[in-house]
Order: sequence, then C-alpha cells, then structure tokens
Amino acid sequence: MSESINGQGAAYKVLTVRTSEDTRAQLEVLALLNERSVTEETRLALEHWVEKSKSDPAVLRRAEQVRDEIEREAETKRNAIAAVLGKDKGKAPARSPKQVSPEA
Repeated sequence: MSESINGQGAAYKVLTVRTSEDTRAQLEVLALLNERSVTEETRLALEHWVEKSKSDPAVLRRAEQVRDEIEREAETKRNAIAAVLGKDKGKAPARSPKQVSPEA
C-alpha cells in the first residue's frame, strides 16, 4: 500500500477493492449523481460503515473480548520480560542449566 496526500494535508492509504460488475456500475452511477469520483464515493461509504459498526452491540462485545485477550497476552509478556531482567516481583531469576551455584 502506498500513501497519498489530499489537498488538505490528510494522508490516505491506497486500498484496492474487488467487487462485482453490478456493484461497480451502481457505484459509478451514484458517483455521477452525487458529482463525486468513484474513489470519493467509496471512501465516504467505507467511513459511514466504520462509524455504523462502532455502535453495533455485537461488534462492541467482540471488541471488549479482543481487548481483554490483548491485555492478558501483554501481562504474560511483561512478566516474561521482568523475569528475564531479574525483576520478577521478589522471585529469584531463573538460572540456565549451565549456571553453577556458588556453593558448588
């Protein structure tokens, strides 16, 4: 994907969409009727769909589930890094099998 910048300074990413001939023809007619380009008509439709999805209860429930999963994974990784760095909340850092204790 490449980026382009519109005349107002906002950066856009290029998105290629495959669609049926019928949908493309309807989109072209709507663009003509609304005096916009097919690209602009598509961008506006996608923005509308994204905003609509943000208020969909099923999407919101799934977003919370995904966020919780991400938080659990992040906590696991934070703990692993702390253990590697020897900062594992009072626990002694794990020794590799090749380390010899000072008593030996």
